[in-house]
Amino acid sequence: MLVELAAAADSNLATHFTWVHRHTPEMRVHDAVGLTLADSGLSCDTFNCACRARLDPRTARQELKNAIAWFAGRPFSWWVGPADRPSDLGDLLRSEGFERTEMAVAMMVDLSAVEPDQSSPNGLTVRRVQTPSELAAFAEIAAANWSPPDPLVCRFYELAAPTLLSSSSPLRLYLGWVDGSPVATSELTLAGGVGGVYNVATSAPHRRRGFGSAMTLRPLLDARREGCRYAVLQAAAAGLGVYRRLGFEPFGDVSEYALVG
Repeated sequence: MLVELAAAADSNLATHFTWVHRHTPEMRVHDAVGLTLADSGLSCDTFNCACRARLDPRTARQELKNAIAWFAGRPFSWWVGPADRPSDLGDLLRSEGFERTEMAVAMMVDLSAVEPDQSSPNGLTVRRVQTPSELAAFAEIAAANWSPPDPLVCRFYELAAPTLLSSSSPLRLYLGWVDGSPVATSELTLAGGVGGVYNVATSAPHRRRGFGSAMTLRPLLDARREGCRYAVLQAAAAGLGVYRRLGFEPFGDVSEYALVG
């Protein structure tokens, strides 16, 4: 089951990374059998990425070189998960000048065991993003994950607004509100037969109040209502406790690589 789940999580991640790019002018996607590449046109490796690698070991090194050339000098990240091949892909990336910049734990939860929480931590209300102004607020909280905040994050969501706010989008964004102000975010991607949770973030003044759990729970409940049996996410070390309390269990590791120099 874990093999199938890892593949489903990979498919979900690819949709998370490429849906906006497929439907936004001046963005592009290369989706071959063995690799998915997404280029936002911005100089920002948050939205330029390679993922879902299924490379032949005999030609993998050349495929890496081709991917680097495809991005034409723009920074990009390369995500390696449990289902990616070849098994030494991380070593190959390092030999081509990449450096591992992030490590996370791939986690899954059986949604049939997730219990709704009737409480509202510290007055938090969670609503789905539905308007351009709400999307701009989402982007500002996301951009603040960098210090100083990354303006290209806000620019990406500005360009992506028509796609993300469309009823056909499999990416659902959420804002958490306290006293009429947005303070937290999360995202649900519906793809690969699973619900993928991304972009769980809380603005600095509002952390350690239980908002992260609430922002994760809402996408889980929505994924279950959409017929998903499992949900997946990539957890940084700081979030492991939160996700375990919600019922998530690890099923592998995820690494993010970036070109050095």
